[in-house]
Amino acid sequence: MDAGDLKIFQAVAREGSISKAALALNYVQSNVTTRIKQLEDQLQVLLFYRSNRGMSLTPAGENLLGYADRILQLLSEAEQATQIGNPPAGMLRLGAIETAASRFLTPLLAEYRLCYPEVQHSLTTGGTHELNQKVIKHELNGAVIYGPVDHPELNYMKVYDDELVLIAEPGTHKMHDLLRKPMLFFEVGCTHREQAEAFLQDQGVHILKVMEYGTLDTILNGVSAGLGVSLLPRSSVTRAEHRGEVAVLSLPDPYRRLEVGFVHSRSEHQYGALGALVQMMTNQKTRTIKE
Repeated sequence: MDAGDLKIFQAVAREGSISKAALALNYVQSNVTTRIKQLEDQLQVLLFYRSNRGMSLTPAGENLLGYADRILQLLSEAEQATQIGNPPAGMLRLGAIETAASRFLTPLLAEYRLCYPEVQHSLTTGGTHELNQKVIKHELNGAVIYGPVDHPELNYMKVYDDELVLIAEPGTHKMHDLLRKPMLFFEVGCTHREQAEAFLQDQGVHILKVMEYGTLDTILNGVSAGLGVSLLPRSSVTRAEHRGEVAVLSLPDPYRRLEVGFVHSRSEHQYGALGALVQMMTNQKTRTIKE
């Protein structure tokens, strides 16, 4: 069993099928099948259950995946450690909540790329819980999420404060009337959605008419068209408000406060590409405080 075997095993476990893993790795499908079979023969244990729906891990496979994740992460860190003192390079896999991706992370990454052109980055959006899990599993190097976060496997750094606001179609509205309209939300699991639902419960709205929308733009467009209202971070609706597309109403304390931060695994050292990004975030936060 070598690193190549573990990389293939990890990909099949993550993708749930030989064909998807082969596509992700850019390997020939038959090669992936053979390597998995050889690994099972070597260990003398079944690692996957096979069915028409794909492949799922056996208990032995679940155990091996935990070790594979750690081993491959250590190998990646060992490779990066040899680059200390050199300009950051390699791959940086990042995640972000939808509302922070365009407002905060995209401009930061534009500045980052000017400073470190040898770093290739990818960006995935999702909910806070989902992104935290991907960082813990080392599927992402770091993520911008709603905080604060207190987890034994994660380092958390506050990045900025935001404000939860109620948005509606343009015009003059009363809060009481708006709270009876359908609520346009991201998918279940969004942290600020939980805060929004707590506010609604406090206001006596116990039956929620929820319409789930996948992206920030679709929520803003839906609200502007009069399909309902939404509770979103102020930073994500400022432009739409200035264009006259939505009306914005402030919430009472303590429901208005939102905190956004950055997480990365405690087992991942802060050097190379990740360390440079963390330092850039720290510098930006310091500049903001001074301003």
